[in-house]
Amino acid sequence: MKVIVAGSGGREHAIAYTLAQSTTIESVICVPGNGGTAFEAKCRNVNPAEREDTASLPFVDAFVAIAREEKADFAVIGPEDLLADGIADALWDAGIPTVGPKAKGAALEASKDAAKIFMNTYGVACAESQTFSDKASALAYVEKKGAPIVIKADGLAAGKGVVVAKTTEEAVQAVHDLMGGTAGKKLVIEEYLQGVEISVLAAVSVTPENAQNGTATIVPFLPARDHKRLLDGAKGPNTGGMGAVCPLADVSAETMAQFKQTILQPTLNGLIAEHIDYRGFIFFGLMLTKDGPKALEYNVRLGDPETQAVLPLMRSDFAALCRSITDGTLADFTLAWKTGFQVAPVAVSGGYPGAYKKGLPLHISTGSGEQDTKIFIAGAVVDRQGDAQSLVTSGGRVLACSAHGETFDEAWRRAYDALKTVSFDGMQYRTDIGLPGAAESN
Repeated sequence: MKVIVAGSGGREHAIAYTLAQSTTIESVICVPGNGGTAFEAKCRNVNPAEREDTASLPFVDAFVAIAREEKADFAVIGPEDLLADGIADALWDAGIPTVGPKAKGAALEASKDAAKIFMNTYGVACAESQTFSDKASALAYVEKKGAPIVIKADGLAAGKGVVVAKTTEEAVQAVHDLMGGTAGKKLVIEEYLQGVEISVLAAVSVTPENAQNGTATIVPFLPARDHKRLLDGAKGPNTGGMGAVCPLADVSAETMAQFKQTILQPTLNGLIAEHIDYRGFIFFGLMLTKDGPKALEYNVRLGDPETQAVLPLMRSDFAALCRSITDGTLADFTLAWKTGFQVAPVAVSGGYPGAYKKGLPLHISTGSGEQDTKIFIAGAVVDRQGDAQSLVTSGGRVLACSAHGETFDEAWRRAYDALKTVSFDGMQYRTDIGLPGAAESN
């Protein structure tokens, strides 16, 4: 089979690499891909912007054209903005099975207000909230409620649309800052939940047919944790993610059972009741509180960098999982996992999450290929000016070193040993991914 993958980040490198491990996959077309997928076995990058026939087309139209030309058997969509733009709708209309929800389902991430309405309608355990379209009303609510409080821009904001305000002054400033942007014409203001955050990714297959016959399903993956703060000890500014670990020793079977009962099953019930054709992945951002897990948000795709820590632990054939999602037979699929742990610290450019330089030579020594270790490229591309085999940085988050071990300590050591084989000017990373005290908590 031939599969086409949309996206250019570390998540997409991990997706493409994992798909390529399947004996059923002949080739993986990455659109546009990155410097990691450029050299991955079975993978090939295709950049619509560099093709005469697609350069002037919107990305969705260009992607569908390339998928047709390549005669792709199915597609996997990485980024949320493409899903919100209806890329899955367009691919299904073109006869190409797609892993990724149609636009109606993608609204669960594209609009935090829509997600909260959905959660409250179907009894998903979550934080209490109110939504505001008027700045004056939002400011009055913040002044009345006080701090701590959480301010969220309604729309997609590339992970930068949430402010956990510890003081009323911070909350007021957040309202002013977020209400002015394109993602913040509407605000969701939530109660502040005390606890520690985790992520649970899941495969979803809800089709008109299996919703009717009772086999629609959501299958959760192992719990993981992203580390958002830039600096050790969960300090510094929020980022897109400084590293991830999976599974979590501090998440009990009882907690996962509560999650399934109060969040996972009600979400499935809601997708069925709303007649949402949802074939793809969903990300549950959770806060573990004294009253049990509460949903903070939905993402309608695999998380980044959680994917780089979760997929390497999957023992089942990932391509077969994807096909069970698209053909509506996920309920019959047996999902199996390796034992042990995966640790994936991220190396970022100096200045990130603020301004940073691009085009810096990226060096990865040959000693980086230790057993059970994989480097997933995120923000790096092939150096067109130099050696065809060399890479230069192109983003703030440059790569993740993902390593497996039968114990957490073994996985952690392997991951950080791999980081020592990587270098570029201004490179920085956290040294405590997965360690006690590293997790963000409220």
